[in-house]
Amino acid sequence: MLSVDEKSQIQALDRTQPGLPLKKGRAATMTHDYKRNGTTTLFAALDVKTGEVIGECLPRHRSREFLKFLKKIDKLVARQLDVHVICDNYRTHKTKRVGMWLKRNKRFKMHFTPTSSSWINLVERLFAEITRQRIRRGAFKSVAELIAAIEAWIAERNANPKPFKWTAKANSILEKNARARRVLEQVKAGTK
Repeated sequence: MLSVDEKSQIQALDRTQPGLPLKKGRAATMTHDYKRNGTTTLFAALDVKTGEVIGECLPRHRSREFLKFLKKIDKLVARQLDVHVICDNYRTHKTKRVGMWLKRNKRFKMHFTPTSSSWINLVERLFAEITRQRIRRGAFKSVAELIAAIEAWIAERNANPKPFKWTAKANSILEKNARARRVLEQVKAGTK
């Protein structure tokens, strides 16, 4: 079971001045301005059982890149296993080319999250983690440097993988959803 998605338009940003280091009584600093050095798209497949990641950075975010990533998954996953792919309803996942490839590769089973619910997909948690730990405060002079940092982060994670575990109970999620719907209905009715 692989949780799959793309993190598109990751920018290789370089700060205009180096940040000041951590010091007792002072947090690390960084400038607010930066230079853009290009972008990449990270395609990632998170094994929900083991926490291992298959990742690849590609320059664009189209169905042909998604297909290239599916082929990479096909090569890396043991041949005797079926591959269940959880992904969102993004158009690139449902093109004719992708559909034709899936018909020829019967071991791949696609499962789509409901529309506007891609947050359910655990790979989104992985994207939050890589953003927080490696991308957000990084300084990258080129796209190649950014890609190298992403690949190093994935390799470090795969050296000691851990699966993500849901901590919220289904009932609490459903209750929050019901409250939000009630508030939305009140707003629409003009009572709030």
